[in-house]
Amino acid sequence: MQISETITYHSPIGIIEITGTNDFISAIHIHDGEMRFPEYSHLLEINKCKQQLFEYFHFKRTSFDLNLKELKGTEFQRNVWKALRTIPFGQTSSYGEIAGKIGNPKASRAVGMANNKNPILIVTPCHRVIGATGKMVGFGGGIWRKEYLLGLEKENNVF
Repeated sequence: MQISETITYHSPIGIIEITGTNDFISAIHIHDGEMRFPEYSHLLEINKCKQQLFEYFHFKRTSFDLNLKELKGTEFQRNVWKALRTIPFGQTSSYGEIAGKIGNPKASRAVGMANNKNPILIVTPCHRVIGATGKMVGFGGGIWRKEYLLGLEKENNVF
């Protein structure tokens, strides 16, 4: 049995909790409030994730190279999450475009629901999905965080 740990990373958008093992990352969540977990781990993949998030927030990384656990969800949700990881850094896509990309063009609302269940925030970039009119909608961590992440990527999109 593999040991799983959760650590805390204090980021510009608040507290990020990273859960995983020595071999994979299983969750990245943002929350408001107190830090509930230690800041450091002895597990390689968790430390690698924290370092890559630090680099992302400090304009030194535009993509992630992490081992992600097979995500639990419906087949539809897993297809959405896979499609999200194809949205290039610094760019956005609409819910309808993601629905079309997974072969279900009328499922934009369901894409939004799958985004809401995304277990690996930032690395699976649900923040890059916007409304069809360009409006900032639907980010569980708060629209201000979505705007921050998109602004960070726009500013850092020089690679």
